[in-house]
Amino acid sequence: MNRFVRYPRALMAGLLMVLILTIAPGAFARPDAAMFAKCAKACSACMEACKACNTHCEGMVKSGMKEHQKSVMLSADCRDLCDTAAKLCARKGPMSVTACRACMEACDACGAECRKSPKMKVMADCAKSCAACSSVCKEMIAASK
Repeated sequence: MNRFVRYPRALMAGLLMVLILTIAPGAFARPDAAMFAKCAKACSACMEACKACNTHCEGMVKSGMKEHQKSVMLSADCRDLCDTAAKLCARKGPMSVTACRACMEACDACGAECRKSPKMKVMADCAKSCAACSSVCKEMIAASK
């Protein structure tokens, strides 16, 4: 028992390292440069599609089509979250994966709303871009595990 009392810090540090390495082997995983670039590109393209969709839907609401109000709000949020995720991924920021999670959720919601109007090209393009961006963000999240 004396040995354990003399070296409690070393023992605790050793046990902590074993615990970390056993429980969370991928806790320190990080996406590679190609994944960051791919995600930045997809998020940037989606941001542009959402920007166009937002402008289109604002015009629809102004002309009396109030059913487009939800897509106005979702496309604005998605545009901003995609822009943030694109910037963080481009600089390989430590919060990239966190931004990608939010971006993925926004893309899923925006894409679902835009799919309701498939005959409107701008909205169909936005839905397609949102699906692609969400997929790449999922890859980024998986690469970080």
